[in-house]
Amino acid sequence: MWFKNLQLHRLPAPWSVTPEQMQKWLAPYAFASGGSVETQNQGWAPPREGDSLVYALNGQMLLTFRAEKKLLPASVVTQVTRERALELEEQQGFKPGRKQMRELKEQVTDELLPRAFSIRRDTRVWIDCKNGWLVIDAASQALADEVRGLLVKSIDQLPLATVRVTQSPVAAMTGWLLDGEAPAGFTLDQDTELRSPTEGNATVRYVGHTLDADDMRRHIEAGKQCMRLAMTWNDRVSFVLTPSLTIKRVAPLDVLKEASDPTAQNDDERFDSDVVLMTAELDRMLNDLLDALGGEQGEEGFALPRAAAA
Repeated sequence: MWFKNLQLHRLPAPWSVTPEQMQKWLAPYAFASGGSVETQNQGWAPPREGDSLVYALNGQMLLTFRAEKKLLPASVVTQVTRERALELEEQQGFKPGRKQMRELKEQVTDELLPRAFSIRRDTRVWIDCKNGWLVIDAASQALADEVRGLLVKSIDQLPLATVRVTQSPVAAMTGWLLDGEAPAGFTLDQDTELRSPTEGNATVRYVGHTLDADDMRRHIEAGKQCMRLAMTWNDRVSFVLTPSLTIKRVAPLDVLKEASDPTAQNDDERFDSDVVLMTAELDRMLNDLLDALGGEQGEEGFALPRAAAA
């Protein structure tokens, strides 16, 4: 149930929205499986099957963005269209023209779509009304844009803001590698990517490899900057930090897996326990990470104290 990726956004803290109000906003855009001629469809689905569109517990909300796409290979459409074109040619005594071919292709597509396979993809959204977080579990910016688009469409005047930090992640990660030391509460792991910003984009990647301080210094002094860095927070959560402040490959470590509620009797209780654990741990981790990046910036570019930032 843990989010694997964190696309970070800010909301007012606290954000006084009830689950009932959120449900009302989302209901008109609830997911419904596409019709026979629709190639793709999207909407909100219950985070737990058979439940409401909003899962809420202790000031935390989970939403699920669902997208459905029908797989109809272009090669199949082309093949069937050619076969139909030959049949039409025999009937009318001459080859179909461009307009006829276009209409024939559209007809074939409409006939084949109801028989096409459908693939569904669920993307979760975590809203922390207490501390002002809205987090999308998406690795790609394109997917996050889709989710944000439906959020903005569903929630009138959504007060969503970008997370802005005093020190850029690239500068901070490069400095940590140069010093050979992570900020307080964090450790550097064994994956990183260094890239030259100059023409050519010379890149060095370390995967599962000790980050030797001398090697890091040599690359950095040659002009390379850190573009990805694997880290661990308090021996509890591992992740990869990127220049856009998107956090990828999030994984709870053994100490948290062991902290799961052993008294949970069923799937619903385990789900509740996982949500409580995940949201509490990630909130603390994100606050520590923002502190390591110099804190959040206000409208004029100054750092906000944690109480005001969260």
